[in-house]
Amino acid sequence: MNAQHEHEFEAAPGLPESLPAGEFILWQGRPDWRVLAVQALHVRKLAFYFAAMLGLQALYLLSEPGAALLRPLLTSLGMALLALGLLSATAWFAASSALYTLTNKRVVMRVGIVLTLTFNLPLRQIAGAALRPQAGGFGDIALALKGPDRIAWLNLWPHARPWALKNPQPSLRCLPHAAAVGEQIQSAWQAANPGLPVTIGALAPVADTPRFQPDNHPHTATV
Repeated sequence: MNAQHEHEFEAAPGLPESLPAGEFILWQGRPDWRVLAVQALHVRKLAFYFAAMLGLQALYLLSEPGAALLRPLLTSLGMALLALGLLSATAWFAASSALYTLTNKRVVMRVGIVLTLTFNLPLRQIAGAALRPQAGGFGDIALALKGPDRIAWLNLWPHARPWALKNPQPSLRCLPHAAAVGEQIQSAWQAANPGLPVTIGALAPVADTPRFQPDNHPHTATV
């Protein structure tokens, strides 16, 4: 695993250098910024919170004259809309600057808004993967890494498994058709690690490490 600063020139989109002989791209994609805003930046929850606070403020100011009531409410509404707008813009920049690539040898994550980094994750160094389904066919795919090497959670965010701070796991966030992407990752991992078993399962609790091994729950999502 290694991280590289992004350069102005890319040999191919999302790849800082040309792929070696025998390696080829299987899939590329990026987060959906709207889903990322809701799932990673919690824009919807904050919108409900701000609406509740505005309602409470209105109740508190009911005894005031019309102008005295509207002025603080409009100020609070403007601040709330500004905060939600900034968070939505952050989600858009994070999604548009990111590009995930799956080859027959590795997963490549180009992430970062101001400081862009490219993380190369060889399939042989990936211990497991797990899918967290979301509405509309979207989902996150978290990758557990082998060995002592770790990527700092702050370097990955928001492309990291939520709340896995002690043992950060790179995560392909808010992907459209996430289950199909998970199947592609599973197939590529099997080809790169012949003879090893494979997990079929949903995202495990943060304390657990997802593994490529048999699962007794066929109803869960495949990764």
